[in-house]
Amino acid sequence: MAASVAIRRPGRVPYWFTTLGIRVLVGAYLRVRVEGQPLPPGPAILCFSHQSWADPFVAVAALPARPDLWFFGPKEAHMSAGMRNRLITWSGRAVPFNPERTNLLETTRRVEAVLASGAHLAIAPEGRIHVGERALLPINEGVAFFALRAGVPIVPVGLTGTGWLRLGKTIRVRVGAPIAPAGRPTRDAVDALTEEVRTALLALVSDGRDEAPPGPVGRWVTELFNDWPEGRRPALPGVAGEAER
Repeated sequence: MAASVAIRRPGRVPYWFTTLGIRVLVGAYLRVRVEGQPLPPGPAILCFSHQSWADPFVAVAALPARPDLWFFGPKEAHMSAGMRNRLITWSGRAVPFNPERTNLLETTRRVEAVLASGAHLAIAPEGRIHVGERALLPINEGVAFFALRAGVPIVPVGLTGTGWLRLGKTIRVRVGAPIAPAGRPTRDAVDALTEEVRTALLALVSDGRDEAPPGPVGRWVTELFNDWPEGRRPALPGVAGEAER
């Protein structure tokens, strides 16, 4: 697997400062339980389900920091906008891309370079948050495309419990078996691998439980950075009536 562009590892001070800081903050508010298989020691794409802005932070708190753990996104045209984006940029662990998709070639090269360095790259393949502990939005085919091009396994990671973030709540991070890509990134191969990832993720979150909204503090923490495309939190799948307030 040859890298197309050179990358630098995240600076050790910001990388460990953000890693330890996130673990302390997440541990002070939530209880994170990790289940399943150990992660591969070499490069891999970690594909996680996505219900909340907090999911990447839960992943940092739950998953090993070695090899380096990078994240694909956020999808911003300018990473200098907003405190969160500036912190992500300073941590040095992001592979940003813009929503206009004008830098796909550069993004692909950066992904390949990150994986060629031996790192883990975490991706939320749904591309946006959703409601429903057992639900998934359609899986973006980019995950399969990257894996096939780089020849690295995809590890499905199911997160349950992040739909509502109340103090002391147990969040489960379940690591599935690695899915090895086979062949070249043809349309058929990408489609087949995408469906395999979707099936694996659904199995990992199949016993999740949707809960009633928490009190005001829990609601505020939950929605602090959630970006709902509809402008407000939608109703649970299959539940009639208004969206959850």
